Amino acid sequence: MHARHAVVCAIVLSAAGVAFVGYHGRGAMALADQAKAAAHGQIDRKRLLAADKHPEEWLTTGRDFGKGHFSPLAQINKQTVDRLGFAWDYHTQTNRGLEATPIVVDGVMYTSGSTGKAYALDARTGKELWAFDPKSDLRMNRESCCDEVNRGVAVWKGKVYVAAFDGRLFALDAATGAVLWVADTITDKKVGYTVTGAPEVAGHVVVIGNAGAEYDARGYVSAYDLDTGKFAWRFYTVPGDPSKSFENPELEAASKTWDPKSNWPMGGGGTVWDSMVYDPELNLLYFGTSNGTFFDRSRRSPSGGDNLYVASILAINPDTGRLVWHYQEVPGDQWDYDTLQPIILTDLKVGGRSRKILMQASKDGFFYIIDRKTGQVLSAEKFVPVTWAERVDLKTGRPVEAPGAREYKNEFNGKNYIHPASMGGHNWNPMSYDPKTGLVYIPEIENGEAGLFTGKTYLRAWDPLRSKTVWEEPFGGWWDHAGVLSTAGGLVFQGNAPGHFIAYDADTGKKLKDIDVGSTIIAAPMSYEIDGVQYIAVMAAWGGGGWSYVHPENAAYQRGNEGRIIVFKLDGGATPIPPLLPPIQPIPQPPAQTASPDVVEHGRALFAARCAVCHVNQPRSGAADLRRMSPESHAAFQQIVLGGILKSAGMPPWDGVLSPEDVDAIHAYLISISWDAYNKQQAAPKEQ
Repeated sequence: MHARHAVVCAIVLSAAGVAFVGYHGRGAMALADQAKAAAHGQIDRKRLLAADKHPEEWLTTGRDFGKGHFSPLAQINKQTVDRLGFAWDYHTQTNRGLEATPIVVDGVMYTSGSTGKAYALDARTGKELWAFDPKSDLRMNRESCCDEVNRGVAVWKGKVYVAAFDGRLFALDAATGAVLWVADTITDKKVGYTVTGAPEVAGHVVVIGNAGAEYDARGYVSAYDLDTGKFAWRFYTVPGDPSKSFENPELEAASKTWDPKSNWPMGGGGTVWDSMVYDPELNLLYFGTSNGTFFDRSRRSPSGGDNLYVASILAINPDTGRLVWHYQEVPGDQWDYDTLQPIILTDLKVGGRSRKILMQASKDGFFYIIDRKTGQVLSAEKFVPVTWAERVDLKTGRPVEAPGAREYKNEFNGKNYIHPASMGGHNWNPMSYDPKTGLVYIPEIENGEAGLFTGKTYLRAWDPLRSKTVWEEPFGGWWDHAGVLSTAGGLVFQGNAPGHFIAYDADTGKKLKDIDVGSTIIAAPMSYEIDGVQYIAVMAAWGGGGWSYVHPENAAYQRGNEGRIIVFKLDGGATPIPPLLPPIQPIPQPPAQTASPDVVEHGRALFAARCAVCHVNQPRSGAADLRRMSPESHAAFQQIVLGGILKSAGMPPWDGVLSPEDVDAIHAYLISISWDAYNKQQAAPKEQ
């Protein structure tokens, strides 16, 4: 249920000091009078602090300022959930991963899709009110880790804030989708920065981080004035070359935890690609930081050291941009243990007294409870199998590393496998805290003896005060899993890779409702109410969840990956399921190989370095299986790779990075592996 109408907004934006023209919206509402426009997206501090008094709204990506992903609504409950059915859906016209949790305020749903597209919908019907495409520069895809995803928008006082994949931060009019201001948040376009996280409104500024620690990024967050987009401050999370001046006073102390001869040209990592949350009561902004660059500390900081502030949680005063406290979960990170898993703020009675705390089920396998005023670690217990550390010493806050943990071999048939593996015990998928049951519901991963590839996923109900599992629901193989919603109706909702949306009993884990939607779900659901009707909504499309290619069990493999927002209500209808894809066609005969073995080997190395992160050469993966190129694609290979003729399909041009000779070598390598696959196919027994 969506309308498509084209509109082009040509706007000169002086706030960023640069003129930007030609941002495109779709289905934008007519520019109404000021009073009508002002009624949209009206969230402010008073309203946010009173979120529990208005359970029908969902005001942040996690509903309230604490981002607990819990709804106080109870019309859909254990007794009625069997009546849950389809209300409406909306097609985002994208085929990449969808990871955002929508926001609903005053009957309007705001959310984001791949590359930073944004949408406003009538939350009753799914009718499109406006849609915004930032026309993100796909050259940024050249160095990006985990798909062109986006984890949501922020809505505040009539504005919708969304970050484009290429690093531009937009403020949109909540009523029309028109661009009010834009700021380019990337400091160096030559570095592998991308932006996939949701902006966070913190006091008088909106804050955004970035990704790129898998490449050569130096982490930071940037803050901008909410009304004008004027740059306010920037906090770097790692010190950089000590021979140069430090941008933040806190970096001088951090530099003492790095080797002075560290590999500074590689940036150091510590990026902030998600997991920001603001406490308006304490006026503190919290966020986690990523792994260091390189993963291996001996290549990053040869003489060792804690390498602040990688793998840490930081508390920042958003008025000044200065650090208030920090806690490093993984000193001298060696295992790609980002601390960017979603943070939940709440009050808990710990040690006999009520404390304002933050909770995180971390990638490193420990569940942390931290005093959010001071940064004191109150509890840190294993919620999945952990072998890199024996425990966390609460007196010092430091993990007690297991003997030999830094000598692990992260390869098959190697020694000293580390648990969790690099995807962690819990990744970006939001968990949920239910204050009624006192439980945290975690979409978690247990890695097997071969690390990343043989583990299992669970939905785990975790008691944070007793540090124990109350129940767990195994999913089977380690496929992409999804974020979680819990509700006052005694339910926990979660989607999965095969395309099912499931409701569980929050007390026992018993499966109460299973709806086949035919689309892969990795995002977290949310709930809202309009005119006395409770709705459950979730975004559905595969990508960026952990695997670089789609598995045959995945709905996206079987039915395609068209992005959808799917909404349910009591006594709804049957959920529309996308049709099955046609059978996979045989590999066509490749062109003749004319290149020398040396050229093919050069192409192999270039492909591994530049192309393999997307092109995994599996059928129906996120990017094309290049063993299956048509004669026309082979003939146009230079134009595709250097000329960008398939840019509209998501393939960025590589001119300026690869030479024509490089492209010929990559093509020669692809012809080589295509012949290998073709010959194997031809030799296989034919089905009768």
